[in-house]
Amino acid sequence: MNKNQLRKRIQVASRQIPADLVIKNGKIIDVFNLEVIHGDIAIADGVICGIGKYVGKEVIDAESKFIVPGFIDAHVHIESSMVTPKEFAKVVLPHGITTVIIDPHEIANVTGTEGISFMLEDSENLDLDVFCMLPSSVPATPFENAGAVLNDEELKPFYNHPRVLGLAEVMDYPGVENLEDRMIDKLISASPYHIDGHGAGLDFEGINVYRAAGIQTDHECVTKEQMKDRLSRGMYVMIRQGSVAKNLPDLISVVNEKNSHRCLFCTDDKHLDDLIEEGSIDYNIRFAVKNGLDPLIAIQMASINAAQCFGLKQKGAIAPGFTADFLIIEDLKTLTIEEVYKAGKLIAKNGQYLRLDSSEQRFKFATNSIHLNSNQLTKKDLAIHVKNNQKAHVIEVIPNQIETIKRLMKVPTDGERFIPSSEKNLAKLALLERHKNTGNIGLAIVKGLGLTNGAIATTVAHDSHNLIVAGTNDEDMIYAIQKMQEIGGGLVVVKDGKPISTLPLTIGGLMSDQNYETVANQLFDVNRALFEVSKHRHFNLFLTLSFLSLPVIPELKITDLGLFDTTTFQHIKIAVDE
Repeated sequence: MNKNQLRKRIQVASRQIPADLVIKNGKIIDVFNLEVIHGDIAIADGVICGIGKYVGKEVIDAESKFIVPGFIDAHVHIESSMVTPKEFAKVVLPHGITTVIIDPHEIANVTGTEGISFMLEDSENLDLDVFCMLPSSVPATPFENAGAVLNDEELKPFYNHPRVLGLAEVMDYPGVENLEDRMIDKLISASPYHIDGHGAGLDFEGINVYRAAGIQTDHECVTKEQMKDRLSRGMYVMIRQGSVAKNLPDLISVVNEKNSHRCLFCTDDKHLDDLIEEGSIDYNIRFAVKNGLDPLIAIQMASINAAQCFGLKQKGAIAPGFTADFLIIEDLKTLTIEEVYKAGKLIAKNGQYLRLDSSEQRFKFATNSIHLNSNQLTKKDLAIHVKNNQKAHVIEVIPNQIETIKRLMKVPTDGERFIPSSEKNLAKLALLERHKNTGNIGLAIVKGLGLTNGAIATTVAHDSHNLIVAGTNDEDMIYAIQKMQEIGGGLVVVKDGKPISTLPLTIGGLMSDQNYETVANQLFDVNRALFEVSKHRHFNLFLTLSFLSLPVIPELKITDLGLFDTTTFQHIKIAVDE
């Protein structure tokens, strides 16, 4: 802001000159006092200058509708939408999301610092404000192979970027507790900024450690007790509702007038089709209100709470000195968003983004990211050796959660090797290192995917994003792997030795170079194809698969080095003698 801009704002506020824009006859949501107030909203240069009685060069009649601050997604991986930031903005802005806090650790795990730079560059000059937290754990653990390793010296230069706010979700709890230099260095460099946590499975003693380390938030609460532990120790809690991790139903009852100021909303990982059909943070608000939360508190959580948490001093409120990011809504319970304004400009109306964009995306960045010899794969490479007199460690899926259950059970065999069984809901799982062609293949048995035939594969495999495939037979699994390499990464559904649907994600195997409408249609076709190979309809099968490789989430996961027990932080054998 320069002198002339400041003078203009003061002059507008004191009614010396007309405002650029005045919103009249609206019911303004006061997120500070949790009440509805009345008055004209005077805006100049995209900033709110006053609330009272004003004249303006342009006047909009709000017609007694509610005027609500633009919503903030406190933690999101844009890569999980499978489109670029530019396309992501077109999807979420009509849902009232005017600001997002991103963690680009998905693309960073594939391409390192180049991935962070790509996400920052592609999110420049959008109607959506995109702030960035730097990936803290690339790779997530030392027990797997990712496409990059990011230490403190690689991250430090990014703190000079005006949209970088701090260090993203610290998920390497052993690294913190054991005082490992690589993690301590990152925490020290980030200490003047903001540090997000990732306290999956941590009890109050673990939270003590995180808070002592300066970690301020957590989005991994799955129980009321976990949420209360974090709130009582001074953390902000981000209540997550994504495509797989749906924690809102279990946690929203914890929120009350006494602690709501420490509660935020986030989506974390949400597929494009869910964003289009359900919405983003607006869905969280509607759900919370439907389940008894005061609409004003829900809006507060989605706006000023997130802004204050991340030090965004001009975001999150309808008040003088705040950016004029606001929504016009007729009813607070249904939260049907009629208009979205960004910096005082109308950018979306009745669910439609209004800005014209004639440019086509054709990125050359990270378009050759699948490095493995898929044509040399044989059934022998996928064999899981379990004898008749042995039990097996099995990963059991929990629907709509990213946590899993560690099972030890009898599984079908041919006397020497595991045989997948649709009847017992047991499938074979393989994870292939795809960044450096090491030839590493981790194998596991998974229960609960509901596969009836065929195979599914994806390069969206958190967080190292190797190639993960699940199937009912080796032939379809091998074909799915080969098809994946052919399309350059993405999602593949195979049945009877042929692909019945593919979604190419040519940017690092994570994002498409197509517009969001094209990707949405491709994703619709993939979901249709899943009906041919799976009996499950009540959870997102591909997103569930993608989290089976995240070795910082309890209890049992898979890496390119094998089956990984997150409770002991070590690899374990599949077969165990009875």
